[in-house]
Amino acid sequence: MGVVELGKLIGKEIRRELRLENLSGKCVALDAYNALYQFLASIRQPDGTPLMDRSGRVTSHLSGLFYRTINLLESGVRPVYIFDGRPPEFKLLEVEKRKKMKEKALEDAILALREGRREEAAKYMKRVNFLTTEMVEDAKRLLTYMGVPWVQAPSEGEAQAAHITNKGHCWAVGSQDYDSLLFGSPRLVRNLTTSPRRKPGEEATELSLELIELDTVLKALKLKSREQLIDLAILLGTDYNPDGIEGVGPQRALRLIWEFGSLEKLLDTVLRGISTPVDLREVKKFFLNPPVVDNYNLELGKPDERLYTFLVEERDFSRERVERGLERLRKAFKSRTSSLDSFF
Repeated sequence: MGVVELGKLIGKEIRRELRLENLSGKCVALDAYNALYQFLASIRQPDGTPLMDRSGRVTSHLSGLFYRTINLLESGVRPVYIFDGRPPEFKLLEVEKRKKMKEKALEDAILALREGRREEAAKYMKRVNFLTTEMVEDAKRLLTYMGVPWVQAPSEGEAQAAHITNKGHCWAVGSQDYDSLLFGSPRLVRNLTTSPRRKPGEEATELSLELIELDTVLKALKLKSREQLIDLAILLGTDYNPDGIEGVGPQRALRLIWEFGSLEKLLDTVLRGISTPVDLREVKKFFLNPPVVDNYNLELGKPDERLYTFLVEERDFSRERVERGLERLRKAFKSRTSSLDSFF
């Protein structure tokens, strides 16, 4: 979900429109879970259920990951996928809350199907996006076979992605959420893994890419530091305190930060005595010093011949579509290195 309310303060004058070609030659650290959930939500059958193989295993996320990654490689983008580890303790309440919401949506979908309300059932099914351990491992396996690097974060994927970008090993973080800015990424690119929007009777259209730079955000909001941006986000609500502070909207939160300078001063004065589910000071500390690792390899590898077997024979993908995808992948890799051996 990320810091949704903060996004309302990041206006059009802060967002810079990009084309995919503008990222050619650049490494982008992609929030893997963010991308996979987008694929699960958008790649659906007419009744709203995800794509599955003959054994009932969900494959929507694999389809999106395979073809979208090929698109990125063809455009010269060097993708690196960052997978979440264990969330901080104070996020577990929110994780459990989201799980219950999905379970309720599944119950509503089943009831709607039983009563013949197919369109309503499809609407509910789109909210049922469970990402299991097996699905995550399948995604890692697919990327490995494709020769695309991925990194296992010890905790939050966006924190690890921001760390890699801050060190100059990637140019930007790719995600729909704004959390990477709070974790210190100098750049955020949105809409890299979103599917084209489709309206009834119209052709699908790609969403424009958005570049948001941390320095530009701070300057536009008249904030002195990333710490103040974190303070602002906590007032509005983050994944760790999703409800924010009652009665404090975007404009008021901004004025409070301008006036008092820090979350700590606010908690000692006007917000003194407020009750929150988590310790807001601990939330701030986590944004400033999240667990990250430095032992990672971001180099593109070499496509593995097991890729075809995995998709077609194990996960029941269309033979013809996969063959076309593999040919595109082969050409994308050959354009990067003349020493790539063809295995198709």
